[in-house]
Amino acid sequence: MTAIKGNAGGNAGSRNTASAPSADLGVHVVGDKQFALLAQGADYRFHVDADGELVHDYFGAPAPGLAPWESRGANGWGHKSVDERREFPDHGRGDFRLPAVHVRHGTGSTVSFFEYVGYDIVPGKPKLPGLPATFGTPADVTTLVVHLEDKRSGVKADLNYSVFPKYNAIARSLTLTNNGTSAVEIQRAASFSIDFGSGDWDMVSLSGEWCREAKETRRKVQIGTQGFQSSTGFSSHYFNPFVALLPSTTTETNGPAYGISLVYSGSFGVDVERHAFNLVRASIGLNPLHLSWPLAPGESFTTPEAVAVYSSDGLGGMSRNLHSLYRNHLSRSPWTLRERPVLLNSWEGMYFDFTAEMLYTRAKDAAELGVSLFVLDDGWFGDKHPRVHDNAGLGDWVVNKKRFPQGLDAFVKTVNDLEVKGGRGPLKFGLWFEPEMVNPSSELYEAHPDWVLHSGTHKRTETRQQLALDLSKREVQDYIIDAVGKILSCANVEYVKWDCNRGMHEMGSPTTPHAYMLGLYRILDSLTTSFPDILWEGCASGGGRFDPGILYYWPQSWTSDDTDAVERLHIQFGTSLVYPPSSMGCHVSAAPGEQVGRTTPLMFRAHVALMGGSFGFELETEKMSVEERKEVSAIVALAEKVNPYVIHGDLYRLALPEESNWPAALYVKPDGSGAVLLAYQIYARVRIDTPLLRLQGLDLVATYEIDGVEYSGAVLTHVGLKLDWKPEHLPAADHQSKVLFINRV
Repeated sequence: MTAIKGNAGGNAGSRNTASAPSADLGVHVVGDKQFALLAQGADYRFHVDADGELVHDYFGAPAPGLAPWESRGANGWGHKSVDERREFPDHGRGDFRLPAVHVRHGTGSTVSFFEYVGYDIVPGKPKLPGLPATFGTPADVTTLVVHLEDKRSGVKADLNYSVFPKYNAIARSLTLTNNGTSAVEIQRAASFSIDFGSGDWDMVSLSGEWCREAKETRRKVQIGTQGFQSSTGFSSHYFNPFVALLPSTTTETNGPAYGISLVYSGSFGVDVERHAFNLVRASIGLNPLHLSWPLAPGESFTTPEAVAVYSSDGLGGMSRNLHSLYRNHLSRSPWTLRERPVLLNSWEGMYFDFTAEMLYTRAKDAAELGVSLFVLDDGWFGDKHPRVHDNAGLGDWVVNKKRFPQGLDAFVKTVNDLEVKGGRGPLKFGLWFEPEMVNPSSELYEAHPDWVLHSGTHKRTETRQQLALDLSKREVQDYIIDAVGKILSCANVEYVKWDCNRGMHEMGSPTTPHAYMLGLYRILDSLTTSFPDILWEGCASGGGRFDPGILYYWPQSWTSDDTDAVERLHIQFGTSLVYPPSSMGCHVSAAPGEQVGRTTPLMFRAHVALMGGSFGFELETEKMSVEERKEVSAIVALAEKVNPYVIHGDLYRLALPEESNWPAALYVKPDGSGAVLLAYQIYARVRIDTPLLRLQGLDLVATYEIDGVEYSGAVLTHVGLKLDWKPEHLPAADHQSKVLFINRV
């Protein structure tokens, strides 16, 4: 890559690549001091002021000819920094808001002044060392690197801005380099910090718990600091590493919306602050509680990347920008843009009580139902401490010889010899792991008690009878890579479910969580590179680590341990605010469900699960009636028909379960030639005029066919569909659903 350079004292205004902003997209620089990142539907602009500080000018719909922003504040109690929209706020010089960077220098001082010294423009996008990040060719993305330096300490800051014009997206990360003579400590390093103007702003986040992940919460931005964080070591069920900022008038379909998403799987923090001058600052990055990173002379530290997208089409447009970017320029698995096989997981009804013969019987049932992938869940490993219950064996990744006397390879061959009904080919085999954890009752812990997270003589807190391995240690990383790799090499494993069932306790230092995450990323990079054709799925007691960092390595994650269809509607619609539906693992399980005890029709459960890219079952096939088997076979065929729309299509959330008794999702092919509508009635209603369902994303002048009836795109968009929810034998019924295919004539 060839970089274009500029500096604080030069003038690059005469270069074609750094001319005044024009219709061309990408990075534009005027006079080395004004920067414009131009996308198809968004501009991002900032400039260098007379003091060498970066001032944020604008982020929003295209605004050519915009003059640099100047503070309108005067005669305030604070320094001018309080009244400025700062692009990279540091600490200690009069900006009394939360900084993007906070460094403790060798002298003990925490005052920094990062002055502008120059820039580079790089075609494409360089990788981030040891971290997941968006990627692209020079045709997709251009990167601006702005160089700053605290000249008193010798600490250098490089702000990396990568603009993806097609998706109205700016990816930003920060690299700090200690060019001084004494060690420093990084106490705060936000990946993205932006100062919005005054106004009536709302913030939107995703929060939850185990079995009720991804609840969308919208609240007004009040005076003072508000936000959220994860201190679990992982992104967690509690909060997702994402925040949206939008005017209070913005809706799902209309108005400006800004989404900021952190490409990271560990502890993080989000702060939104309205200060006395009424400006609103939003930042996202590593949780300062889990940082305090020492930086010796000559060393560098790079933050995770944050992605900011803009849409003038409301939250829905914001989501589609993120979905498309993440599908095409974050998730690197070859499975990302491929349809996924329908699977059956062994867990439900068997748990730890199984034999190879019992598993084979269920695998045979799966093949006869048309299911293409059979997954063996927990309980297949352990020698001295066999995994026959959940308090032993974790960490000992060797096959249980009593359960598989002929070895795992021989058993997998018997599964692969089964032909799947309907000419779908041989039955594939998948396997469950939880490599980051260990039971005290294991050979691994007996040999290496120092390999778990611990802090001196503090008691080692067990959760689920397990401890967390310390992945910051290189020897632990190497053990996991070797142990998992040996299993994957010994048999034809075509799918892996990677689980993680507890948070981090008793960490040795504040730096441990981030060092752990760097270790995890090294493991995942090694294994996915060595086994690129495996379909990997992430899981952390459901959606406890459903984040962009994981999506980089694995194309899908288990959305929640709660498979109740009504609960899943809320969870799946919420998850789709940030993540492409193609990345959601969604299964049909038995009724009444284990989590809430609700009984819903099999077809309703299936139609809800169709919302995700990975569709599957967790059923006791041995107990199914002939009629149920026929119904499941029909569901498999339907899932295979719907899946291409979910993998490749654009999602429009037509009605949300929090706001309507009739939620609906529409997946539109990228070329607009067709779509599939998933519509639901949660509860029965009598004598009520159900609302028209107005479709989106269709060609207004085209004609579309639905169940043999033709409609214009304009009618479907502006008037809508009237769905009939009254069954033939009842006036109304709970938990109904419809799947409608919409094809351009």
